[in-house]
Amino acid sequence: MTHTPRRQFIKQGLLGTAGATIASLGTSAKSYAAIQGANDRINLAVIGVRNQGTVHLNAWCGLKDSHNVAVRTVCDVDERLWAPAVSLVSGKSGITPTTQWDLRKVFEDKTIDAVSIVVPNHWHALAMIWAVQAGKHVYVEKPASHNIWEGRRMIEAARKYDRFVQVGLNNRSGIAVREAIAFLHGGGIGKLYMARALCFKARDSYGVAKEGPTPAEFHYDMWVGPAAWQPYAEKRTHYNWHWYWNTGNGDTGNTGPHQLDIARWGLRKDEHPVTVYSAGGIYGFRTDDATQTPGRRVYGDVEAYGHDRTTQETPNTQTATYKYADGTLLEMETRGRYTNHEGSQGQEVGNLFFGEDGWLEISGGTWRAFKGRSREPIAGSKPDTPDGNHWANFIEALRANRKAELHADIHEGHLSTSLCHLANISYRTEQALRFDGAKEQFVGAPAADALLRRPAYRQGFEVPSQV
Repeated sequence: MTHTPRRQFIKQGLLGTAGATIASLGTSAKSYAAIQGANDRINLAVIGVRNQGTVHLNAWCGLKDSHNVAVRTVCDVDERLWAPAVSLVSGKSGITPTTQWDLRKVFEDKTIDAVSIVVPNHWHALAMIWAVQAGKHVYVEKPASHNIWEGRRMIEAARKYDRFVQVGLNNRSGIAVREAIAFLHGGGIGKLYMARALCFKARDSYGVAKEGPTPAEFHYDMWVGPAAWQPYAEKRTHYNWHWYWNTGNGDTGNTGPHQLDIARWGLRKDEHPVTVYSAGGIYGFRTDDATQTPGRRVYGDVEAYGHDRTTQETPNTQTATYKYADGTLLEMETRGRYTNHEGSQGQEVGNLFFGEDGWLEISGGTWRAFKGRSREPIAGSKPDTPDGNHWANFIEALRANRKAELHADIHEGHLSTSLCHLANISYRTEQALRFDGAKEQFVGAPAADALLRRPAYRQGFEVPSQV
């Protein structure tokens, strides 16, 4: 793919005075109308329109009037998803998008300015690299990459082709979360020495991946893409791909990136940790087929089967401890079975920070801080605090031509995503590991180094060493 010229919608006048004007006005929707050249429509393609892809479609359509955004193409390898996606966009925006199953055709379309990548993890890096090489700006879902080596190639590609790349770490744009981080960075609970990331999601068995015929409307070869080839099995594709190392990263790499990102952000660590140790396993499921529980639909619109046997590979229970060069600790815990909660109000998915003078908790769009042993909060979010909009931040930074205004640039996404990968590598090798962040290699651990990247990519779907 070749690097096409910068899109016309970022005009020369916007690069100077207009960009400064946007910054001074806080990049509100009303400010755009006052800036010459800033109102050119941004045409988007959403690649991957199932589940989280639907969230993206709604988000972009919601910016149609305030930010002059149009979803022009919906792309998915499963043609059965096209009709509901087109209906959603048409109903929300009045625009009927075109459809495509081959993302390469989307990148060739010179009318598309930016793409929203909502495909399985194993496709994130290659899709993003191809997109920026074609001159597109990119919003890519978390985790940024499927492995650490790919994440570094993504940074290199974004910088080489001078594209805006936002990672879907939505908490970075959450107003209450940003308030909490500012409170921490302002010394609200003293010097921080530890953060704890929580991912407590009780999940039933997703069952056994039995191979079978590929649906006629499903372009399975394209779905596999860079991953190792395996025969089609429904329980290894839609949403279930999370639980297999070939395509996913488990819950530590699914919900975990959000909490690990907040933890690293709060600790002000713009670096990799120097050590990691992770342990866990798959607990709570039967090991035979003696009992077959009737399936029930769960999140992801897939069936789950109580305590039945599963061919899931990734752990449903996992702990990890990271240490940074200055001794600061970061802990992560994933619990996929029934559990107690943590924090003052029963956090299931969230963060805890510990400082010399107290502690702070973040749960969704709320936060509370406590001093010493007091059970009464000294500070916290207000009930009427509005949500932030991560998609809007991407558009606003793009219009201002200021990459520094991205709340989750690919560099941030890579560092936080790497925490997930480091934990999984320690878990898979059953080793406490030392990590050389400058080289992004382990120290004296060849088995761990082998998991820093995929051993091989399928022909035609290689993530390039030189972007």
